[in-house]
Amino acid sequence: MERLRESLHDAPIIDKDGYDYLVHPISNGVPSLDPQLLREVTVGVTRAADLDVDKIVAPEAMGIHIATAVSLQTDIPLVVIRKRAYGLDGEVALHQQTGYSESEMYINDIEEGDRVLIVDDLLSTGGTLAAICDALDDIGAEITDIVVALRKVGDSALDGTDHEATSLLDITVDDGGVTIHD
Repeated sequence: MERLRESLHDAPIIDKDGYDYLVHPISNGVPSLDPQLLREVTVGVTRAADLDVDKIVAPEAMGIHIATAVSLQTDIPLVVIRKRAYGLDGEVALHQQTGYSESEMYINDIEEGDRVLIVDDLLSTGGTLAAICDALDDIGAEITDIVVALRKVGDSALDGTDHEATSLLDITVDDGGVTIHD
């Protein structure tokens, strides 16, 4: 994960109402995402994840590029949990809350018994992933694994679920910088 490590050294940190927000190509698409960095993260996810699944699931928006690349590498279909309702049969709504926002999200095309891998960019407060896990559990899907590129060290809403996430790198964001934990 050398490229990922290097990319964190100069990543800007902005204050969003008291929340230290990391601005990074993997989690924001800003600055531009180098294909070699995306490739490294994709390889890392495919090596870390349980790929014996029916579908890869990713929340909109910043998990999409990683999950798409993993889907292309593995030929596993991708389902995106969207921030807009489509009104399709079986659509499931969920409410997610992060350290700096909250919104509704909508799951389509996940059914009882589906084995799923959740892929996302960053686990910070865990609000989004916890809400997604609760909704997938309610549907009756089997979450076989959760893999994130980056995880902020500390408590998260995911701690209150039966699910754990694997990360490629664990970090803290404070004092205007990023510390990588090995």
